[in-house]
Amino acid sequence: MQRTSPEIYREAYRETPPRNKKRGAFLFFLLLWVVLIACGTLGAKWYSDRIQQRVALDVSRQTAAQISEMQQLYDSRIAKMETGYQEQIAKMESKIQSLNELLTFAKDNADTKTDNSNKLYTQLAEVKKQLADLKKSLDVLK
Repeated sequence: MQRTSPEIYREAYRETPPRNKKRGAFLFFLLLWVVLIACGTLGAKWYSDRIQQRVALDVSRQTAAQISEMQQLYDSRIAKMETGYQEQIAKMESKIQSLNELLTFAKDNADTKTDNSNKLYTQLAEVKKQLADLKKSLDVLK
C-alpha cells in the first residue's frame, strides 16, 4: 500500500513528541534578563561609589588648599599689623621720652607763680595710657 502525502505528514507529526522547548527558552531568556539587570545595577552602584570617592577626595584637596592659602594670608596680615603697631609704639616712646625731657626742664625752671608742670604731667599720663592701649591691642593680636 502506498500512502499519500497528507498521510505521511500526519504520521510524522504523530511520531515526534510534543515540544517543551518554548517553556525552556522563555525561562532561559528570563534568567538572562535578570542576570543582565543585576549586573547593570551592581555596575552602576560601583561606578557611583567610585565617582563619589573621587569627588570627596577632590573637595578635600581643594579645601586643604584654601585653608592653607587663608592661613598664609592671615599670617601676613597679622605680621603687617604687628609691624605697624611696633612702629606706633616706637613713635609713642620717643614722644614720651621728649615729654619727659620737657617735663624735667619745666620742673627745673618752674617758679611758684606758674603751674605748667601740672599740664605736662597730664599730657604724659595720656600718652602713657595710649601706649598701654596699643600694647594691649598688640597682645590681643598675637
